[in-house]
Amino acid sequence: MNPLKIVDKFILKVEEFILSYAIIIIALMVVGKALSRAIFTYTPPFADEVSQIAIVVATFMGISYAARKGRHISMSAFYDLAPFKVRKILAIFIPLVTAIVLFVLTYFSALYVYDVYESGRVTSALQMPSYFLYIFIPIGFLLGGIQFLRNMWVNIKHRDEIYLGTDAKDYNDQDKHEIHEGTHL
Repeated sequence: MNPLKIVDKFILKVEEFILSYAIIIIALMVVGKALSRAIFTYTPPFADEVSQIAIVVATFMGISYAARKGRHISMSAFYDLAPFKVRKILAIFIPLVTAIVLFVLTYFSALYVYDVYESGRVTSALQMPSYFLYIFIPIGFLLGGIQFLRNMWVNIKHRDEIYLGTDAKDYNDQDKHEIHEGTHL
């Protein structure tokens, strides 16, 4: 097997693991905090910080995963009405611009994380270095930028099909039968 595919599968599994556990932690912290307040009239001081960290992790590490699966937010009204050639051009151009924006955000967020690191700030409840919270932001932007470049490349490579993500073909080109099979209710 191609070494890049092995690395890609590994990254996918790591992303799925991180996202899954971040969502579970958010749920446990929020529900646990509410129950603790209702039952014991006590709120653990660390609950807000742990929830905040998990939300940051889920949000920014989820960029790459959403791009891979074609599940990112898009304004597709004009795109859906466009003919195949226009959609194909947009499917190459939009991921390129998005990747460039994400790489710029990677740079600036890395500078911010470095500033937080240099400041020596710690979180109030856990006394954990604050940059641990923010380190996932440039990592998520970087992985997202790489994934959008991959989406662009897949659309250049496959001339007769349009991909919303490396793992997701454009729903406009699928038969109605395929759409119903892929729908989970």
